Amino acid sequence: MSKIYLTILFTVLSLNFCYGQNAIDIHIAKFKDNKAAAISYTFDDGLKEHNTLVTPWLKKLGLKGTFVINGSKINEDPNAIKDTTRMTWKDLKEMAASGQEISNHGWAHRNFGKFTLAEIEEDIKKNDSAIYANIGAIPRTFAYPNNTKSTEGIKIANKNRVGTRLFQRSIGGKATAENLEDWVNKLLKDQDWGVGMTHGITYGYDHFGNPSIFWDHLKKVKALEDKIWIGTFREVVAYVNERDSTVIKIKQNTNTHYIITATCSLDKTLFTEPLTAILEEGGIKKIKISQGKQKLIPKILPNKVLFNFDPFGDLIEIEIKKKK
Repeated sequence: MSKIYLTILFTVLSLNFCYGQNAIDIHIAKFKDNKAAAISYTFDDGLKEHNTLVTPWLKKLGLKGTFVINGSKINEDPNAIKDTTRMTWKDLKEMAASGQEISNHGWAHRNFGKFTLAEIEEDIKKNDSAIYANIGAIPRTFAYPNNTKSTEGIKIANKNRVGTRLFQRSIGGKATAENLEDWVNKLLKDQDWGVGMTHGITYGYDHFGNPSIFWDHLKKVKALEDKIWIGTFREVVAYVNERDSTVIKIKQNTNTHYIITATCSLDKTLFTEPLTAILEEGGIKKIKISQGKQKLIPKILPNKVLFNFDPFGDLIEIEIKKKK
């Protein structure tokens, strides 16, 4: 892959150590549920219509987005609005409760190229504190103001997060039905993860000339949900980092019974996204999979079996019954 989009670049470690003559092949899917590609939609700067327009559309389609906000621009008192173009903390709390991700974009949108590291760190922490105080959750991702980054600034932004937005595709004012479709097709062809970024929908910086282009795009992507994982930025970046930091070991007890050990080197208090395992095996009539005391639900396909597991969890036991 030509671009590096992980907050921390890990060496791929999804290795299989097998014992016995009839070893099975189990590895981790590139994306959740073995989807061919992934897309995360991010919305910058806390505009009011992210609550009044975008969130209802996402809810209607059963999708989730990531809303990156500057605390200094958010209206504190819903009964005394200072800026009608911006959301209130009440709006954001309701959005978070409905499953939307609220992310850190800096308290005052400090450009990493124009402020000292101390000022940047203070700005990030202040926004973390404000989001936690008003929403009840610490943001675990970060989007760089003006998309400006520095090596030391990235280190600061990474602290206590699962990832930061290091790349994105603008889908605002320059968007057309054709170039958005080309973007999606390329993601599917390359089996890649795309991060869409927009600010305004009907007003504000780089807003859409015709908002229906975006709504139609979302409907088309929703129709491809069997191939594309549409997840929040936090969900996808956590999955990718966990995937690339997990080692799988396979021990064969009998011809039908296997013990799987998964070891992830990341902080399990931050990284909580289940991973999807692929068992490359055909002709399976029945399979039982459990992790500790929890039964895992397998999806049996003609030549493989999919199941989700906790990379920080207990041993995984697999019992296979083959077709005669």
